Amino acid sequence: MKYNVVNRGDDTSVRLKERFHELAAQCGMALDPECPDIVVSIGGDGTMLHAFHLYADRLDQTSFVGIHTGHLGFYADWKPQELDTLIRHMAADTAEPIRVVKYPIIEIQIVTEQGTETYLALNECTLKGVEGTLVAELRINDERFEMFRGDGICISTPTGSTGYNRSLNGAILHPSLEAVQIAEMASLNNRVYRSLGSSIVLPKHHHCDIYPKKGQKILLTLDHLNMQLSDLISIRCMVADRKVSFVRYRPFPFWNRVREAFIGDIVE
Repeated sequence: MKYNVVNRGDDTSVRLKERFHELAAQCGMALDPECPDIVVSIGGDGTMLHAFHLYADRLDQTSFVGIHTGHLGFYADWKPQELDTLIRHMAADTAEPIRVVKYPIIEIQIVTEQGTETYLALNECTLKGVEGTLVAELRINDERFEMFRGDGICISTPTGSTGYNRSLNGAILHPSLEAVQIAEMASLNNRVYRSLGSSIVLPKHHHCDIYPKKGQKILLTLDHLNMQLSDLISIRCMVADRKVSFVRYRPFPFWNRVREAFIGDIVE
């Protein structure tokens, strides 16, 4: 079993990383930052996003597991005090196929005057205007759908639907659904700019193209990464052919995560 650890950098996460290395060595696991079978994220959801992008080109060979030391670890199954148990599971799995669940992610094709680049996102992609409102035409499956003007647009995965998308009143989607969700940020509606006003869910094999008004400076984010573009022609968002794999050594149903994150204990 080859592994690597990505940590948040705070004192607690660094200590856990060092302890993980000690226990992993005792169990015969090999540290391999280049080609790991499993990447262990120690921190919060931001740490997992960082780990995902570090190994985005190895999604077919690498799986992820999270240890939660942050305030909200939606991608983390394990607590710091369960480190020994996680190590035992990982060491016992060396002779068997790794037990994983696979979640859909987003493919984003960015077209600028320099050409086309393709990226993946685990949570979401957003577009915002840098110097004012975002003005953009949306096309779904190459058919003109709406003319948008507002603060921005958020395109999320099912697992990312619990993040920024939720704050925009988008729906929470179960990760077994291969879909992307498009949510508006403070859209304007008048005779010129008409938008649906609610989030849209597109299934796999559908795509949405967003054409910003020419000359706008655009702030584009991909999970925790961001870039400013002054020559953006369009972006295309759709469900990626590849998926992200998370190691599962015990059941942790998605709706349990949602309840614990946003509702807590139910008071009779």
